[in-house]
Amino acid sequence: LREGIDVAVEFGAPGVITFTGMREAGVSDKQAVENCVDCWKEVIGYAEEKGVNLCLEHLNTRDDTHPMKRHPGYFGDDVDFCADLIRRVGSDHLKLLFDIYHVSIMNGDIIRRLDQYRDLIGHIHTAGNPGRGELDDTQEIHYPAVMRALVAGGYHDFVAHEFIPTWDDPILALRQAAMVCDV
Repeated sequence: LREGIDVAVEFGAPGVITFTGMREAGVSDKQAVENCVDCWKEVIGYAEEKGVNLCLEHLNTRDDTHPMKRHPGYFGDDVDFCADLIRRVGSDHLKLLFDIYHVSIMNGDIIRRLDQYRDLIGHIHTAGNPGRGELDDTQEIHYPAVMRALVAGGYHDFVAHEFIPTWDDPILALRQAAMVCDV
């Protein structure tokens, strides 16, 4: 994480993505929580000193249609749990990477959760659901409403489209996603 923070500083990036890691046989949930919190507490002072956020990414463990769509065994598969981990560290430099696709699959209630965690959100990922594809009319998330809620909650940082293209022209798909999200 320290190396990632240094690279972020070098290139002017506001944050570095971090993860809880995978569930391990013989490690209780209580111990895993302690391990995560202890790890982030070891490095958070360095992130604060450098002015870089660590952004904890919540991932889904449910969608098994493609290896890039789910993460079996991932410990941080509940956005509420991830928010609790962030609060346990107690630093404004540990943020939530709110991945709308993963939240949709594991928790739902996207707009209410955006409002609930607006003080913790440090980065946003988008993708269509189902399929982790384009933000078009083949998926269930209505992104204009989600983006308006995000803006209304005061979010003003980056939104990254992390998707698996299905259109013949992936650049056109990316351009279309930017237009859908530009509210």
